[in-house]
Amino acid sequence: MPSPPKAYTNLEFLNSRHARTLRILSEYVEPKSRLDREQIYDTIVFFGSARFRDAATADNMLATAKTEDERRLGQVAKAGSRYYEEARRLSFMLAKWAAEVSEKSRRFVICSGGGPGIMEAANRGAHEAGEPSVGFNITLPEEQEPNPYITPDLSFQFHYFFMRKLWFAYLAKALIVFPGGFGTLDEMMEILTLTQTRKIRKKVLTIIYGREYWDKVINFDAMIEMGTIDPSDRELFSYAETPEQAFEILTPWLLKHYSEKSRRLS
Repeated sequence: MPSPPKAYTNLEFLNSRHARTLRILSEYVEPKSRLDREQIYDTIVFFGSARFRDAATADNMLATAKTEDERRLGQVAKAGSRYYEEARRLSFMLAKWAAEVSEKSRRFVICSGGGPGIMEAANRGAHEAGEPSVGFNITLPEEQEPNPYITPDLSFQFHYFFMRKLWFAYLAKALIVFPGGFGTLDEMMEILTLTQTRKIRKKVLTIIYGREYWDKVINFDAMIEMGTIDPSDRELFSYAETPEQAFEILTPWLLKHYSEKSRRLS
C-alpha cells in the first residue's frame, strides 16, 4: 500500500477551505522572507487608478479614434494621462533621492499595487531612475498582470486583499494618493482610519495628490461640520498639486523622522 502524501505536499488539502489559515499565513511569511532577503524595510507607497494611461498611449488613442465613442475615450485617457506622467516623474525624483540619502540597505523604496495605471507609473519612474521598486499585485476576476517595471525579485502576487493591504501599511513611511476609484478610496481610507485610531503607531505621511479631483469626490469639510470627524483629523494628510510640491513635502519629513541620523539621535 503506497504511503499517503504528507500534509504540506497535499495540494488538494492546501487549496481546500480547511487550509485557508495556512494560505493566509503564507501570504505573510513568504513576502517577509523575500523582503528581508532584499533588505526592504520601508517604502513610499503610490495609490491611484489602474485606468490611467501614459501620454503616448493617450495621444495615440485620440489620433486613431474613428467614432465618437472612441474620441470620448481618447479624451478621457488624455485627461488622465496627466496623473500618470506626474506619478512617473515624482517616483523618479524620489527614487533618485532615496538612493542618495540611504546610508545602508535599501531605504524609502517605491512601492505600488503592481498593476497598470498609477501603479505602473510609480514602478516605471523608479525603473527609469535605475532603482528598485516593489509591486504588490493581486489576482482579480479580470486578471491584473504585473506591470513590466517592477523589480523581478520584488514582484508579489496576493490572493487576499487584507494581506496585501497589511504589507502596504506595514512597510509604508509615506503614501501618495493619486486620483482613483473604489480601490484607491478603500486603500486611502484604511490608512487614514488606522492612523486616526492609532492602530498604526509609527509616523506615516499621507499626501493626497490632485485636490481638484479629490474635492469633488470627498467633502472633508462637510464631515467636520457634521461632527463625523474632528477638525484635527485634517492634519492626518496634506495636499499636493505637482511632483515638485509633493517632493518638497515628503523628503524633509522623511529625513526628520526616518533617516539613520534621526534614529541615532532619538
